[in-house]
Amino acid sequence: MTNQIKTVLLLGALTALIIFFGKVLGGTRGMQIALILAAAMNFFSYWFSDRIVLKMYNAQEVTQQEAPDLFAMVADLARQAEVPMPRLYIIPEETPNAFATGRNPEHAAVAVTQGILRLLTPTELKGVLAHEMGHVRNRDILIQSIAATLGGAIMVLADMARFSAIFGGSSQDEEGGSNIFTTLLFTILAPIAAMLIQMAISRSREYIADETGARLCHNPESLARALEKLAYGNERIPMQANPATENMFIVSPFAGGGLMSLFSTHPPIEERIARLRAMRAS
Repeated sequence: MTNQIKTVLLLGALTALIIFFGKVLGGTRGMQIALILAAAMNFFSYWFSDRIVLKMYNAQEVTQQEAPDLFAMVADLARQAEVPMPRLYIIPEETPNAFATGRNPEHAAVAVTQGILRLLTPTELKGVLAHEMGHVRNRDILIQSIAATLGGAIMVLADMARFSAIFGGSSQDEEGGSNIFTTLLFTILAPIAAMLIQMAISRSREYIADETGARLCHNPESLARALEKLAYGNERIPMQANPATENMFIVSPFAGGGLMSLFSTHPPIEERIARLRAMRAS
């Protein structure tokens, strides 16, 4: 199953989840209210998150004159990806990492840390930038925003139902509400299920960005080598990152394995490298 199909199926599962739990927790009216509230919250995030996150990491915009080599790499990749040239930023941070943001290709920005510029060779850096341009081309910010809206609606529903169950007793609504025990159980399970699906969507988009980036730079091995260095670099120099921005970075700033990998926004680095090297072999 391709990751594109997986993304569609996961978004469908998230939609089905909100319909099912919405009916159980709040009825049709409650589900509609939750969707409206979540959409309003994520509308702000979709339009302004790029400015917020760039300011959060003190990213400084650079011009072609200030960073000619970096500018030339991204301009070449943008032409190949058939997207407008994004704005470029450098983050004054020694942890090697990078991310792309912006609500669409016309308003995209690519940010890299000073650490990644020092650590990677030009070929490896181009692989990383190609991955980020893959996110821009694939409109991953929009996809993540849709997932966040659906997941946020479930969180709102759970809060509404929990408040109602605790302070409103166990009465059933006219559309077939549930008793207090069932309601409280769903208020625990629904957000966990929504989070697991959101994390799975994020991981599938990372695989797609890896594949797109490898094709844009015509060198899967350069991205594979870069990921190896970045994984080591983030262990050696941890970043004081905000967990809400974890999914934006090319490698997760946080460690996690075993059961916690289900809640990770990124696939295992070893699996990503193996897939890239399989692309090279084929």
